[in-house]
Amino acid sequence: MAWNDERVELLKKLWADGLSASQIAGRLGGVTRNAVIGKVHRLGLSGRATSSRSSSPRPRRVQAPRQHRAPSLLFGTRGNVALKPVYEEEIEPQPAPIEELYIPPAERATILTLKEAMCRWPIGDPGEEEFHFCGRKTSGSVPYCEHHARLAYQPAPSRRRDKRVAFG
Repeated sequence: MAWNDERVELLKKLWADGLSASQIAGRLGGVTRNAVIGKVHRLGLSGRATSSRSSSPRPRRVQAPRQHRAPSLLFGTRGNVALKPVYEEEIEPQPAPIEELYIPPAERATILTLKEAMCRWPIGDPGEEEFHFCGRKTSGSVPYCEHHARLAYQPAPSRRRDKRVAFG
């Protein structure tokens, strides 16, 4: 589509009337919104008719003073809640932790003695000499024994509940 004098005059009129580039493209036909915007800039038609709503300022929203707000609103958190304070009434009772198995020293596995069908559950601090892996027989296709698989693969709701920690 070529811009002829007749179409340019119609574009100028519609632009002066305050129509958007999309509306002008629809009326002209055969041009896109971006083509209209490009032609407007090349013609230097940046002056627009202002609408009545843009000339009057928006009324400001009045906020209540902070001291009169409810306590729950004073400590609201947005975004990352990793350091959000947790209050006693929010903390749910935690279930008793599952006790760790005692593995006799003869049955413990190190990184060098670990085989394919042995439990890979790490026990202790990797930087210490006492560090070892469970080493018991794995169950099914998971890399852990039955006891450690229950620890590793908990149902989703209980995992979320266990993550709640109170900062004091």
